[in-house]
Amino acid sequence: MTLRLRIALGSIGIGVVVLGLKVAAYWLTGSAALLSDALETIVNVASALATVIAVWFASKPADSNHPYGHDKAEYFAAVLVGVMIVLAAISIFYAAWEGLTDDRPLTYSLTGLGINALAALINLAWARHLIRFGRRNSSPALTADGKHLMTDVGTSLGVLGGVGLVFITGWEPLDSILAALVGILVLWSGWHVMKESVSGLMDESASEDTLTKIRAMISDHGEGALEAHDLRTRQAGSATFIEFHLVVPGKMTVETAHDICDRIEEAIADGMPGARVTIHVEPDHKAKHSGIVVL
Repeated sequence: MTLRLRIALGSIGIGVVVLGLKVAAYWLTGSAALLSDALETIVNVASALATVIAVWFASKPADSNHPYGHDKAEYFAAVLVGVMIVLAAISIFYAAWEGLTDDRPLTYSLTGLGINALAALINLAWARHLIRFGRRNSSPALTADGKHLMTDVGTSLGVLGGVGLVFITGWEPLDSILAALVGILVLWSGWHVMKESVSGLMDESASEDTLTKIRAMISDHGEGALEAHDLRTRQAGSATFIEFHLVVPGKMTVETAHDICDRIEEAIADGMPGARVTIHVEPDHKAKHSGIVVL
């Protein structure tokens, strides 16, 4: 089992523990705002399960039907997480409405608030770990899961402060207003998760920082070549696909040109684990006198 898959499985366990704590906090207080916080955690568990499936599928090696690998499976999971977040927001809005129409009084419980605060701290620690690991290993599914949890932490802290204010002021409609605000924040989070995932499915280019790094490695390790142009990249989960044309002297042997390509590919592989490089070699009369100048 890969480390990435173990991290994804850990999200399910963390989600179940946090869900149990938040449900307990709701039972102790009867707060619609705390119920909305628990409803979002149900989505966390479901999205963690979807992430596990996607990470497992994305780790499968390339085959005859998928010669470029299965890395994009993680983007589908991230889109699914976004959809689940939207569904959670709808449930939260419903809970807020019920809170306004239900005459049941709230029960002040310091224990309930403390339990919810503990759940938020657990989520905070795990969300930071997911985001760091996901970015370091180019995993959009784990990164999206971490960002969602981080949003959950923010809303949990806001809800805790608001519910405490309800108990202090005695103005119970504020509880339902807080629940509705949580729903709006959750919707905003879902929009961003889906937007980033769709960019990956549409073969968006690597970031400008990554492109600068690639250009530098081609320039520094392409000794013997003249220039490189038509650099194209696309991101697919943990894999970065890189293509470019490398111009060499027309009389250079195929073996020598191949050695230059190997040197560039090795440099990129060392600097960008998971990169998959395709180089098209051209003679000097194909030079565009633009792009990347080889040092």
